[in-house]
Amino acid sequence: MGTNELKRGMNKRQVIFLALGSAIGTGLFYGSAQAIKLAGPSVLFAYCISGLAIFMVMRALGEMIIYNPLPGSFARYAANYISPLAGFLTGWTYVFEMLLVGLADITAFATYMGFWYPDTAPWIWALSITLIITGINLAAVEVYGELEFWLSSIKIIAIIAMIVLGSTIILYGWGTTPTSSTVNIQNLWKNGGIFPNGLFGFLACFSVVVFAFGGVEIIGMAVMEIQDPYQTISKAINSTPVRILLFYIMSLAILMSLYPWNKIGLMDSPFVSIFESLGISSAANILNIVVVTAAISAMNSAMYGAARMIHGLSQEGYALKKFQYLSKNGIPVFVILLILGIFLLGVVLNYFYYEHLFFLIAAMATFATVFVWMMILFSQIFMRLKMPKEVQSDLKFPIPFWPIGPILSILFMIFIFVLLCFFDDTRPVLIVGVSWIIWLIICFYALKLCNSEKNKLHQNNE
Repeated sequence: MGTNELKRGMNKRQVIFLALGSAIGTGLFYGSAQAIKLAGPSVLFAYCISGLAIFMVMRALGEMIIYNPLPGSFARYAANYISPLAGFLTGWTYVFEMLLVGLADITAFATYMGFWYPDTAPWIWALSITLIITGINLAAVEVYGELEFWLSSIKIIAIIAMIVLGSTIILYGWGTTPTSSTVNIQNLWKNGGIFPNGLFGFLACFSVVVFAFGGVEIIGMAVMEIQDPYQTISKAINSTPVRILLFYIMSLAILMSLYPWNKIGLMDSPFVSIFESLGISSAANILNIVVVTAAISAMNSAMYGAARMIHGLSQEGYALKKFQYLSKNGIPVFVILLILGIFLLGVVLNYFYYEHLFFLIAAMATFATVFVWMMILFSQIFMRLKMPKEVQSDLKFPIPFWPIGPILSILFMIFIFVLLCFFDDTRPVLIVGVSWIIWLIICFYALKLCNSEKNKLHQNNE
């Protein structure tokens, strides 16, 4: 017999690595090539600026989770502290974000496998990983949490090893060949300077950079499945942004020192192609194993996050009642099967539009990601404004730099929307995103009207 209550099956180490694993993935290992192409070495500043804003988002979410843990997390906070419409928009846009991230990871996985099997059709790999991830998410949450812990561990250990190996090559020339004479830290500024494409190129990279950080908020979706929420959430949130910032900045700085930024291609992971270009094929193969792991981990987290959000929306009456059902293992089975159907669409898209699919989906996911982050910040601000001062002073995990920090972070999110509108390549994405929000608003009021008519009919029958 099923239930509709989520089980507390994840411990502290699993949750910390869940937050790390969801953000250290496709955006870094694959999408960073596009960001580097647009901005050159100045992309490092973009990661710094974005990382600071995302830290404020995480702390805003952490403050609300510790004060009032709820299933559905930030969608429920938006509904409670702003309005039911805000909760509806936040919840379904987060689902939209996670589905897009999952589709991007399906495409990235197919790309990585092409490094070893260039003659195999990408859609075959896309279908295989989709079925594997679905099987994982249909298992108990303890299985998901443990698997995500090990997948994330592999990524983190690999990045640290890559930093050590790259630093050794730069400092001592270990393992280099006559063809790799370009290895030099001066690559960060000698190929056109730090801002080789000027301010225009620097600003253009932000949409790709922000996509790379997308997913850190998934920790909010796990709140009802966490043992000892206060200690677990606070430690995960405080440690995650700093680690992500170090991993992104250090790893990319070393990559661009090992190889001129303007020679990095777009059809492979730069982490793999650079070591292959240096003649270190064993490192390239090992790193390809890692980026495959990263894609699996990120797609795993995307399905988990989307499933938990739809389950929470169902409890609020904003999705089919059937989606409230959980198996004996505490798994929203019907929701996961729905997501499987959507991910199978990604398999079809990989068959027809493989070459341009990743960056199109990534740009669309950026809109959804930034919208969700902005709603998290607004929810925290509205919560504080409605809260008595004595309650504010007793908060266990208050956001730092209140109220300047959240306000500046919201301005950063608005800045990203302006950038999406400014560039020809991303303007259609903004149009799609705004159309999505308008469609959701129409659905919300249509649903509200439908429920009102049902209530009237029920009262008349009585």
